[in-house]
Amino acid sequence: MKRNYRVVALILVTFFVISFLTNILGALNPSVSLSYDLSETMAGFLPFSFFIAYGFMSIPAGFILEKYGEKKLLVAGLLLAFLGSVLFVVFPSFPIFLTSLFVIGTGMAVLQVVINPLLRVAGGEENFAFTSVLGQLMFGAASFISPLVYSYIVLHVAKNEPGSSVFITFLSGIVPQDMSWVAMYALFAGISLLLIGIVTTVSLPRITLTTEEKVGTKDIYVSLFKNRIVVLYFFGIFSYVGAEQGISYWMSKFLQVYHGLDYETIGAGAVANFWGLMTIGGIFGLILLKIWDSKLILRIFALLAIVGFTGGLFGGANISLYGFQSSGFFLSVMFPIIVSLALNSIRDHHGSMTGILMTGIMGGAVVQLIIGFISDLFSLRIGMLLVFLALGYILSISFWAKPIIKNKTIRRGKETH
Repeated sequence: MKRNYRVVALILVTFFVISFLTNILGALNPSVSLSYDLSETMAGFLPFSFFIAYGFMSIPAGFILEKYGEKKLLVAGLLLAFLGSVLFVVFPSFPIFLTSLFVIGTGMAVLQVVINPLLRVAGGEENFAFTSVLGQLMFGAASFISPLVYSYIVLHVAKNEPGSSVFITFLSGIVPQDMSWVAMYALFAGISLLLIGIVTTVSLPRITLTTEEKVGTKDIYVSLFKNRIVVLYFFGIFSYVGAEQGISYWMSKFLQVYHGLDYETIGAGAVANFWGLMTIGGIFGLILLKIWDSKLILRIFALLAIVGFTGGLFGGANISLYGFQSSGFFLSVMFPIIVSLALNSIRDHHGSMTGILMTGIMGGAVVQLIIGFISDLFSLRIGMLLVFLALGYILSISFWAKPIIKNKTIRRGKETH
């Protein structure tokens, strides 16, 4: 099949948009909490409303893809992001915000299901590993940029000084004066609408799903859920996203509460650096995976993530600031390694297994809600101790995982048991 690099570029932009909309919540947390006078439990409902959508949509979206095709599903996912954003800008109340986050999260879950098989077809199977890495780099770049954009938007929209750009003046006119952060969702709506327009004009190749990518039948899912190994890896993804969001979502608020650091500048910058270091760590991890066994890398990075997070949680202002950020570097390899170990631990039904693993992304919802609840009972520092439990579980995977196929390194080819 002829490779369509125009479509590849579109998919990479979609990766960017997904990350831009998803990973802004950590930077927004203090602003939202202040605007609505939220308790920590109520603040925990923000990521809960967003990430719980993955629990509902990851598997159904696979069935919808097979029935309606990739273009309709891409447009549907972007349309949900647009509608959710517009709804909140028009009605900026807390209940509407939670509803909007669920709608946007549903759209992002749908997009995640479409873009990987589409990338395989458009870029070529032989280039899939390379284009997938490009996708992750775009994802990381957006995660780094979005908190910085947030800082710029909230500071300029709040001031709206004479001589401000037409863009800033427009945003200032459509959001509440004391809630300049709402302008981010006007920006999200515009980006989503622009991408819808682009998608509708691009001819997409028809995806023929491989056996590995097909979602499978209800009976297959039932049999997989009865498999102890499948359940253990589900909780691996659950723990990973719980830890990732548990650090990135609460760090700005933590730095404000315990060290008095400004959340609109220093806190947002810390969140940006967390994601930037995660991107750099991912590149470094690719190199290490060619040298060492993936279980060993997971073990080392999990231990170092625990060290970095410990510094963030218990260190002084500077150690805390850089400890939280450094943990992003060490978290970087965990998601792909856990997924690869999981898929390499069963002999078939990998498409269905992937759907189950992606459902585990709901850990980003549940863990934050529990952290918020514990924080209200005791303190934010005690609530964030839950991240240690998630990181500990990930560390345990490096000991009990027994993949049928090990990762190929320069010192050994593929090994089978």
